[in-house]
Amino acid sequence: MARVSEDFMKLQSGYLFPEVARRIRAWQEKNPGEKVMKLSIGNTTEALPRYIADEMKRKIDLLLDRNTYTGYGDEQGDTPLREALSKHYYDEYGVTLSPSAFFVSDGAKSDAANIQSIFSRDSIPAIQNPAYPVYVDSNVAGGHTGSYDEENDGYSGIVYMRADASNGFVAEPPKEHADLIYLCFPNNPTGATATKDQLKAFVDYAHRENAVIIFDSAYSDYIETPSIPHSIYEIEGAEDCAIEIGSFSKNAGFTGVRLGWTIVPETLKAEGAEDGTVHRLWNRRQCTFFNGASNISQAGGIAALSKTGRRECMQLVEYYKENARIIYKGMKELGFECYGGIDSPYIWTGCPSGMTSWDFFDYLLDKAHVAVTPGSGFGSAGEGFVRISAYGHREDVLAAVQSIKERLG
Repeated sequence: MARVSEDFMKLQSGYLFPEVARRIRAWQEKNPGEKVMKLSIGNTTEALPRYIADEMKRKIDLLLDRNTYTGYGDEQGDTPLREALSKHYYDEYGVTLSPSAFFVSDGAKSDAANIQSIFSRDSIPAIQNPAYPVYVDSNVAGGHTGSYDEENDGYSGIVYMRADASNGFVAEPPKEHADLIYLCFPNNPTGATATKDQLKAFVDYAHRENAVIIFDSAYSDYIETPSIPHSIYEIEGAEDCAIEIGSFSKNAGFTGVRLGWTIVPETLKAEGAEDGTVHRLWNRRQCTFFNGASNISQAGGIAALSKTGRRECMQLVEYYKENARIIYKGMKELGFECYGGIDSPYIWTGCPSGMTSWDFFDYLLDKAHVAVTPGSGFGSAGEGFVRISAYGHREDVLAAVQSIKERLG
């Protein structure tokens, strides 16, 4: 008889964002005709940049002609896109990476979930608390953890690195041993950024403990502070111990188009394995379980990395950053504790005294008709906060902030 996965059965409750959507639907059913202003999900809302869209259309035209039609591409990604990514890292970050280190995918989330599969099941993950849920859930489903511990509000087998106001929501490297260290900067959900010194501490830890850093840089284009690094590879020694995951979702508006990449340098080391083994295993994983990203999406990725495309992408990023400034300013004027919103599209906002994250979610939804994301959904250390997303039409963001001011002011 077929049996379900015991590891999947360890997962607690429903995934955060479907639960947010369920509660919004339930509220709308009770309040028919009322509009909900959604500042909850990190889903882009503005139209695709024109040049990038035109290049994808051009690719479709090529597919309409049997003489220029192409089917399966390389599982690792089209060579021109991998070369463009390599050039992008050198031109913008001063980082030299071989095109062969880049593996193109259908987005950062799937890579963040799948990357743990090439490491031993007894690998100990270290994850910031709060954190984007996929880091925790993929390690649970992948068999890297024990069961959920109600008393400690977390899974046994995970080293939780607490991030809170006392450390600017940038956790320090753990004191105990860990094998896989998950970092995300600019951070989702808190909007925090890490300095070079803070990232260097993690690189030093990885070298000392023979660990591997998995660095999610999906929001790197939102960084405007000159001293903040965009890539883990700006830190000396990171090529030996770090994997970086990137995305076109939040700068080119590809949340639905789907395109990202993962960098696995051939110099990356793992305990008991020859140099190049991790690179080889990820290549094997992708070739075995993945047929490559859409060739139409990849045409858009190449366009997004061109001079014209980068200009269009940064205009889109600036639109959302202005939304973030509007939200941050509005919540601060009401006296709320706020973090992020500068080098990030997310504002991490403290709840009123005595309210839990879900209480405040329900209160904002009911009183102001504004949906946010409860911080507790990102981990126990997120309790007492909500994440407010700057992804939305400007007029909706302005209306949401005004509604909050009128109902909570």
